[in-house]
Formats: sequence, C-alpha cells, structure tokens
Amino acid sequence: MIMNNKQPLSECGVSRALEVIGGKWTLLIIRDLLDAPRRFGELEHSLEGISPRTLALRLKELEHDGVLTRDCSRGPSHPIYRLTQRGRSLQRILDQMRGWGEAAR
Repeated sequence: MIMNNKQPLSECGVSRALEVIGGKWTLLIIRDLLDAPRRFGELEHSLEGISPRTLALRLKELEHDGVLTRDCSRGPSHPIYRLTQRGRSLQRILDQMRGWGEAAR
C-alpha cells in the first residue's frame, strides 16, 4: 500500500519551517548566533561572501519571524543580534545537520 503524505503547503510543517529558515545564508547566521550574540560586522566577517544588503535583509526577516532580537541599548548604530528561545530551539536541528555533513565527507 502506497501512502500519500502530501499536504497543502500551508499545512506542512517542513514547508512552514523552510519559510523561516530556508533562505540562503539563514542557517549560517543562526549557526553563528548559537555561539554568542554578535554585531552586524562580526556576522559579516564570519560569513565570508555574504553581501551587507543580504545580511541586513536576513536579519530583518529573522527578527520579524521571532528567531532573533536586535538590541540597540548601545545605540542604534551598534545593535547586537541574539537568538530568542525560538531561535535557540534550532540548536538540535543544526547539530544534526552538522553531523550529517561531516559524515558525508
């Protein structure tokens, strides 16, 4: 018996997750923020090849989706980005991806 697991995309958990974390660079930004809160320049430096425009866009999207917060307590020109609880909940997923990637070498 063949089972059909297809659901409308709006009801599919994988599809909904990819709407938040499926963008290019997004998981790498989250990976870096799992280590510690960072400033824009620190993220830009650690993500070799990302354009400032793309980084700014991804950070805004993640903030909008509740994955990270932007702390401007040191002034609006020096925000610090840190993961929310929702963002930190992605730790296990990234650990699994890291293990899978390392095994695939």
